[in-house]
Amino acid sequence: MSTDDSPAFDPSHERYALSRAYVPEHIPALMATVSRAAPFLVEDYLGYAKDNWLIFVAYPLETPFDPALCDERIVRILELHHPEYLWFIGPEIPPSLANSCRSRQSDQYLRLDLAGWKIKSSLQREVNQAAKSLTVEHAREFTREHQSLVDELTRRAELPPLVAELYRSMPAYVAGCESALVLNARDAKGKLSAFFVIECAAERFDAYVLGCHSKKRYIPHASDLLFAEMIAYARERGKSEINLGLGVNAGIRRFKTKWGGVPYLKYEFCECYYGPPEGLSILEMMLGEKL
Repeated sequence: MSTDDSPAFDPSHERYALSRAYVPEHIPALMATVSRAAPFLVEDYLGYAKDNWLIFVAYPLETPFDPALCDERIVRILELHHPEYLWFIGPEIPPSLANSCRSRQSDQYLRLDLAGWKIKSSLQREVNQAAKSLTVEHAREFTREHQSLVDELTRRAELPPLVAELYRSMPAYVAGCESALVLNARDAKGKLSAFFVIECAAERFDAYVLGCHSKKRYIPHASDLLFAEMIAYARERGKSEINLGLGVNAGIRRFKTKWGGVPYLKYEFCECYYGPPEGLSILEMMLGEKL
C-alpha cells in the first residue's frame, strides 16, 4: 500500500497496519494515544507526527528492512513534515542519521510463541501459590489504585525516561483506547496487589505494555499469575504470540525470558535534532505540555 504526498490516515490504513503488525509501534491507537501524535503512512512505513516533531517507525510492514530504502523514506518524510525533531525506531540506524543523532539506545524485542507452548512445572507451582491469595479480573480503566502502585514503583526505582513517560501516559491511554486491557490481581480484601496493561488490537499478537506490583501489599508471584492469565486470554482469542516488548533492564529481561520470551528483533533508537542549538529533547517537550 502506498500513499500520496498528503496522506490522510484513515481506518483502512489502520486495518492495513494491524494486519501486518509485528512490533507494538505498529499499533496506531497505542502509539497515537501514548505520544499524542497523529499517525501517517509512507509506503509501508508508519510514523507519528505532532507540531515540530515526529516518530519514524523503521520496521516496514511488508518489505524486508533495507538501510538504503529506509534512507529514502527518511528523506521523504523530512521533506513532507520539516520536523525539528525526529525520533527514529528501527533495527538499524541508517547512515543519513549518523550526524544528526544526539541520543541513542539499543535493546531487543522479546516475544513468546504460543504454538505448542507449555508451562513449566516450576512456574505452574508459582501460579498456583499466588492463586490461593489473589483473584484476577479484567478491567478497562486505570484508577487511583493503579496510580498508587505506579507512584510506589517510581519512589523505589529510577526508571529510564522513556519508560517513566510510558507509565505516566497510562491513564490517558487506557481511557482513550478500546483495545487496551488491564489485568488486576486483587487480594482477599479486594486490594490491588499487581496489574498488567495489555494491548490487543494487532491481528497476530497481543502486546504486553507494562506491569507493576506493590511492595506494601506484596503477594509472592502475583506477576506470574497475571502472566499466566495474559497467555490464556491470548490463546482464547486465537493469537499466535505475545510481544513482550523490550528487555529494558536485567530484571525485566529475566522475568520475560523465564516465561519463554525469546529475543527476536534488534531495536535501535535515536533522537535527531534539526533546529536551533538550544532546543529541548522531545521528551522534555512532552513533559512540558503536562506542567
